[in-house]
Amino acid sequence: MRGALTIEGSLAAHGQHVMLDLTGYTSPRLDEGVWMLDVLRQAVTRSTARQVHAHVEEFDGTQSPPGFAAVVLLDESHLSAHCYSDRGWLAIDCFTCGGTDAQGIVDDVLEALVAVMPNLVVQQHRAVSRFMHPLEG
Repeated sequence: MRGALTIEGSLAAHGQHVMLDLTGYTSPRLDEGVWMLDVLRQAVTRSTARQVHAHVEEFDGTQSPPGFAAVVLLDESHLSAHCYSDRGWLAIDCFTCGGTDAQGIVDDVLEALVAVMPNLVVQQHRAVSRFMHPLEG
């Protein structure tokens, strides 16, 4: 995506939000959240996005269901992964603005995940235009 996209002739988008819901997730390591954060950061590094911060929180099941939440804060917005490990559910989302390709980042993450977990199933894949605004000019 480059710059503003025309939507329905009168509006333009200056951002993109891509969301995936996956099933069949199996933890590749005991420190699965740390591993996932590394996968996310590598995808950002290979893109045109600029990382400004990264954090992961792993949940052991005592206060929250087992799993993790990982986020890479971008100059352009964010890339995140949230997992219910005991259920095999994984949600990935990437929101970018301007010309940064959120779909390309998500595709990169999915490719890395499927290489380790070939039985992952994409249950939902949505892309939504964001930062909607009237066409200028």
